[in-house]
Amino acid sequence: MSPQEKEAVDAFRRDVVEPSMTSLVVIDFWAEWCGPCKALTPVLEKVTADYTSKGVMLAKVDVDANQFIAAQFQVRSIPTVYAMFQGQLVADLTSARTESQLRTMLDQILRQLPVQSEDSAAEAELEPLIAMGEQILAEGDHERALSVFEQIAEMAPEHPQVAAGRARALIGLGRADEAEAVLAALPEEAAKGPEIERARAALALAREATPVEDLSELEAKAATGDMEARYELAGARMASDRDAAAATLLAMIAEDRDWNEGAARARLLTLFEAVGLEDPWVSAQRRKLSAILFG
Repeated sequence: MSPQEKEAVDAFRRDVVEPSMTSLVVIDFWAEWCGPCKALTPVLEKVTADYTSKGVMLAKVDVDANQFIAAQFQVRSIPTVYAMFQGQLVADLTSARTESQLRTMLDQILRQLPVQSEDSAAEAELEPLIAMGEQILAEGDHERALSVFEQIAEMAPEHPQVAAGRARALIGLGRADEAEAVLAALPEEAAKGPEIERARAALALAREATPVEDLSELEAKAATGDMEARYELAGARMASDRDAAAATLLAMIAEDRDWNEGAARARLLTLFEAVGLEDPWVSAQRRKLSAILFG
């Protein structure tokens, strides 16, 4: 190996291989005389710049000035574009000539590799804070939970879990309109997650629930078998006693699952969504529902 080749190898190790230990390095083999290279360069620069926070960087290798390096990678035509992670080539990106194609390929790669990024670091920082807010929310302290989620929102205003937590805290405080505004302000992509669906279900439940100070008259009417009264009683109970609300709705479904176009089942499913489909309480109630429907 000549001194020039050794210098090129050292530079490649420093500028490409070492950064690839934690980042995904897009390597662009190009030359000044190459027309297609000049057309591709702006695409590579724009997309990799947009993906910087995801742990992606661009390294350009002039094949005329680095013939030894190009030979090691068996570059036979240019432009040739590879992706390297932890010192290993993980993908050939040469076929991606448009922004859309390149983004699609990078997204696929990033889903499969433990690339360190600003986004993942920020997510790791947020996780314990979100968990704390959720715990406070589960304990029923909606005022304190709202304060926690609003503080987290200053760090990540469009994070779906944070927005969902804020919305559910506001719902618990009887501020449904504000909760709706929080959810409506989310970008389209962020608004598709299950946590947002749960918050929307909680909002729908809050709109449906009709708290009643004295349930005795409604309970007496429901005891006669009046389905409308039982439905209203379940709505009144949802605000404070989910066990009683679920029991009322399950009894209604067992008696007449088609009453009012399946209104009791629809309300029960909304309650499940609002509580959270992974919650053990929901799993227990689902088993009861299945026993009624399929037992």
